[in-house]
Amino acid sequence: MELQLKDSLNFISKLSARRSLNAIKLYSSYYLSKWSGKVIQWGVPMTISMEPTTACNLRCPECPSGLRSFSRDTGNLKEDFFRKMMDQLSDDLLYLIFYFQGEPYINPAFLDMVAYASKKKIYTISSTNGHFLNDLNSKKTVESGLDRLIISIDGTTQEVYESYRKEGKLENVIAGTKNLVKWKKKLNSNTPHIILQFLVVKPNEHQIPEIKKLAKVLEVDELKFKTAQVYDYKNGNPLIPDADNYSRYRKKPDGTYELKQFVSNSCWKLWHACVITWDGVVVPCCFDKDAKHQLGDLKTDHFRKIWHGNAYNSFRNSLLKGRDQIDICENCSEGCKVWA
Repeated sequence: MELQLKDSLNFISKLSARRSLNAIKLYSSYYLSKWSGKVIQWGVPMTISMEPTTACNLRCPECPSGLRSFSRDTGNLKEDFFRKMMDQLSDDLLYLIFYFQGEPYINPAFLDMVAYASKKKIYTISSTNGHFLNDLNSKKTVESGLDRLIISIDGTTQEVYESYRKEGKLENVIAGTKNLVKWKKKLNSNTPHIILQFLVVKPNEHQIPEIKKLAKVLEVDELKFKTAQVYDYKNGNPLIPDADNYSRYRKKPDGTYELKQFVSNSCWKLWHACVITWDGVVVPCCFDKDAKHQLGDLKTDHFRKIWHGNAYNSFRNSLLKGRDQIDICENCSEGCKVWA
C-alpha cells in the first residue's frame, strides 16, 4: 500500500495549473456530451498511447503482434517524430502510455524517448514481456525516469507460461525482473513502479496462489491480475477461465457467452485519450489494434486539427447514438469507465 501511495504521489507531482485546467475541460465536455447527446469537446488529450513498435519476439495467440496478422503497415516509431509530438502536446499531456502493440524494448530508441518525455514532467508508463531486461537495459530503464513498468508473467512454471506466451522463457522474465529491482535499489530510485501482471486464462488460473508468492520473492511493487480479452468468445473459448471473478464473460442459459459489463452509449476514452501508431496514424483507442478506424494522419495534419476535426467528432457522435454498432466496441469492457 505504501508503494502504491508513492506511485500516486509521483503522478500527482506531474500536475500543473494548465494540465489541471485541461482535465477539467475534458471532464466537463464529456459529461455535457453524455447528458445532451451532442458532441462537445473543449480540451486536448491528457492521456496518449504511443506505439514504439509493432514487432514482438513472442507469439501470443490473442495478439496481432504475436500472430503477425496486421493488415496495416508495421515498423518502429522514429525518435525525431516522437520529439515533435511531445513538443506539441507536452504542456497539456499528463500521462503517456508508451505501448500499444509490440514489445517496446525492440525499438532501439525506446528508452531515449522515455527520457525525453520524463524531462517534460509527463508521467510515463510502459509494458513489457520481460525478455529484454538485461543488466544494461534495466539500468537504463531506471535512469530514463520511466514512472511505471508492467511486466507480463502469465505462469509460474515454464509449461504453463508458454501455453499462452508462445516462444517465451519464464526464466528470462524472472531474471529481468530481478535486474530491474536490483538497479532501483542501487540507484536509490522510487521509479519505475514495477507491476507484475498476471493475465488470467484457463491454463494458468490454478497458479494464482503461486504467483502471489513469487511476487513477494521478486520484491516487485505491485501484483495485478488482468482479465483476458478473447476475440471468439460467443460460443466459448479455451482461454476463458472457470473462476468467474477473473473472466470478462459470463455463460448464458443457452450455452453461449456474453460480455459481463454493461456498455453504455458513451466512451470516456474518446474525450480524454487517443492512440498514435508508430507511423503517426491517430486511432480512437487500444481496442483498434489493426488501426481500422483512422481519424487522422500526423504526417499530413497537426494533432489539434485532427482531435477537433470532423472525423473525430463523427466517431464520437456515433458512440453517443449506439456503440453496439461499432466493431471495436463490441468486446470492450473499459471504455465507459471514467479514468482517474
